[in-house]
Amino acid sequence: MTSDKLPSQITTSSPEETQALGRRLSAFLAPGDVACFWGDLGAGKTCLIQGICGALGVNEPVVSPSFTLVNEYSGQVKVAHLDFYRLRDAAEVEQLGFDELLDGSRIVLIEWPERVKSRLPSERLDVHMAWDSDLKRNIMFKSNMMKWQQLIDK
Repeated sequence: MTSDKLPSQITTSSPEETQALGRRLSAFLAPGDVACFWGDLGAGKTCLIQGICGALGVNEPVVSPSFTLVNEYSGQVKVAHLDFYRLRDAAEVEQLGFDELLDGSRIVLIEWPERVKSRLPSERLDVHMAWDSDLKRNIMFKSNMMKWQQLIDK
């Protein structure tokens, strides 16, 4: 993987490799960016987000906000980590102040975005994660945004 590009698809073989990929991804993220993490339970979404947050200087433990739905972190930039697994419908995001989180002042990382698909911004990075075997995760990056299309190595 070149330093100025993201691979369109990569396989990681351990949590450490997945976190290392997150650290690499963090270099491309800036306030106002939204990244959505798609994948089954245990696919490594939170692990990847831990790598991102660690590289952005977040010093507190990064855990999936499954019950609180939103964790906000401060590091080199503000980061909002959302987990919509427990949402019943997209209307519930209104109560979270979802639009305020998308105000451009922070990086927004969303797990289980399929729960609020109709509310997602069209300009985002989609990160699809799936198990290949017991230890390997396939991770694919997609976006319709010019910024990401130029950064994803096809």
